Amino acid sequence: MSARDDGPRAKRVHSTVYYATVAFFLAVAVGFVAFGVFVGQRSIARKQNPITTLGQIFIPPPQNYFGKDRINVLLLGIDYNYDQNDQEYSAGARSDTIMALSLDFPTEANPNPSIHILSIPRDTLYTFPDGHQDKINTAYQQGGSSLVKSSQASERAVADFLGLPGGFDRYVTLRIDATKEVIDAIGGIDVVPDETMDYDDTWGHLHIHFIGGKLYHMNGDQAVSYSRFRHDACSDPCRIKRQQQVIRIAINKLKNEKFNDLMHINQLIGVFNRNVVTDFTPAEEVSIANAFSTIDLSAVKTDQVPYLRDEELDCCGDVLIADDDAKAQLVQKYFLDPVTPVATSPPVDPKVLAAIPPSTIQVDVQNGTGEPGIAGKLASELQAQGFKIASVADADSFDHDTTEIHVHSTKQPLAGERVRSALALQTAEVSIDTPTPSATPSSDVTVIVGRDYDAAPQKQASAEK
Repeated sequence: MSARDDGPRAKRVHSTVYYATVAFFLAVAVGFVAFGVFVGQRSIARKQNPITTLGQIFIPPPQNYFGKDRINVLLLGIDYNYDQNDQEYSAGARSDTIMALSLDFPTEANPNPSIHILSIPRDTLYTFPDGHQDKINTAYQQGGSSLVKSSQASERAVADFLGLPGGFDRYVTLRIDATKEVIDAIGGIDVVPDETMDYDDTWGHLHIHFIGGKLYHMNGDQAVSYSRFRHDACSDPCRIKRQQQVIRIAINKLKNEKFNDLMHINQLIGVFNRNVVTDFTPAEEVSIANAFSTIDLSAVKTDQVPYLRDEELDCCGDVLIADDDAKAQLVQKYFLDPVTPVATSPPVDPKVLAAIPPSTIQVDVQNGTGEPGIAGKLASELQAQGFKIASVADADSFDHDTTEIHVHSTKQPLAGERVRSALALQTAEVSIDTPTPSATPSSDVTVIVGRDYDAAPQKQASAEK
């Protein structure tokens, strides 16, 4: 682990260059990835913002600070209790959210940065070095009353649990209001809940009332409440999926809308000052924000540690027993294996796409949301424009928030972009699948319909209390 100063941080100057730092921590608040998108939006306006252009020249690459092309970061979100006067206090807090992140910096051989996020369910059983067992989120509590010491205790426990030989290079700890304030600062987000939720916890300040499959424009408080819901059959693993859903929706909004005006900058600076504790230095923050300013959403991968079963133990109540073999495979893939270059391509000229006849593209459509009729709806839309529909069926799972367009065609590699253009769905992710001898697709393109498709034309819906 790199040497660093764990003492109090000096007061920072809110200079123009510090805006990149704010972008860095904005990303942390919504899953550590939005900062690159935010800085990227600022880069679009280079004529009005020469500082950004100069930053490309004068800001050192992250390798200058860390001495390597990848670092591991622990992201924690801590919970709060409430006293008799209904005031928040964090004494005895636990880590409500635990995410291990691998940040792969751009290099000459691999100029496209990438991020891997591995979530650890907070109720996962962990055996501490002294032999006692408890839920892994208690490691933060056992670190003591200091936020720094608690964060470092979690660093050691999570690194040991995952089997990371070098541990974590840095940590970022978010107070409970961080994500809420970030969502409010960007004007809220549009979310389609994966199921109906009707839950009240007055003491815990949780009031969650959503109808599954309906579009809501959620403010920060609603988005956090939605992502914290765990009172269903799936419990914590499903809550992690909702957290990752909120992350991706926030990233998409940051990617498609600009938040580099003075009002938003001031709001985001305030969010940072109030809600983030970290051992990144200011120079490191600026460097990483700059390095990830052009990140592509396809380079952001999310997963969670799988578990074999849940048990009720005398030591700690209901716990999840991790699948150690599957966990080791994910850690190897995300944190230990050499970095795999992320393929990106420049935008395609709309005139080139328009010249491709829809009748030459055969499409399979799969329902990735579980909502009845949604695959048929998309298939009808494509068919009306002249595309050939090969089949309409269910996908392997119904947890797709983002529409995926998989290209199988070797004769028309732009088939996926042509389909996305026809759907006018910019959030859809296009990927080219590698053909295998054992599987010969019957179509040129497979579209897995996500919740973003059904939500796109329904902007009039609003959140309900």
